Amino acid sequence: MRNNLIGKKLIWLSMFIALSVVGATIKIPAIVGSIALDSFPALLAASILGGGAGAVAGALGHLISAMLSGFQLGPMHFLISMEMAILVSMFGVFWHHHKKVVASLFFILGNSFMAPLPFLFILGKGFYWAVLPSLILMSAMNTGLALLLIPRLVPIISNRLFKGEIKG
Repeated sequence: MRNNLIGKKLIWLSMFIALSVVGATIKIPAIVGSIALDSFPALLAASILGGGAGAVAGALGHLISAMLSGFQLGPMHFLISMEMAILVSMFGVFWHHHKKVVASLFFILGNSFMAPLPFLFILGKGFYWAVLPSLILMSAMNTGLALLLIPRLVPIISNRLFKGEIKG
């Protein structure tokens, strides 16, 4: 029974990673590069499957989004994917402790202000301040989409995870 549940969770995690890929292809022009809708499926995964699953979906979603954009920041995208994994994982932890507002604000503020801090020292103040508005907008959009979809998806996915309704 436990192996069946693990298999089902892996299937759903794969679907959330695939949704991150789709979101990564939806680019919105920004001041520096573009922003994408690649992290909201990771937030969905974190709220439904747990922080670890969300972290995997967030890290892979960012790397795929960066790859589709030509890795404009080079190997620094691996740092960003680690930051994304931590932020999404923490979103999941707060969410599962019924602190939904804290989870949402933590992700938006963390992704907007804390995640680009290393680039303040690497690429300078100009880059940091230029990328900030885009990150705030992207974080708010991804979080908003997740908050809109989570209440609709949790009953469906929970029912299928625990009642054996996934057809495969």
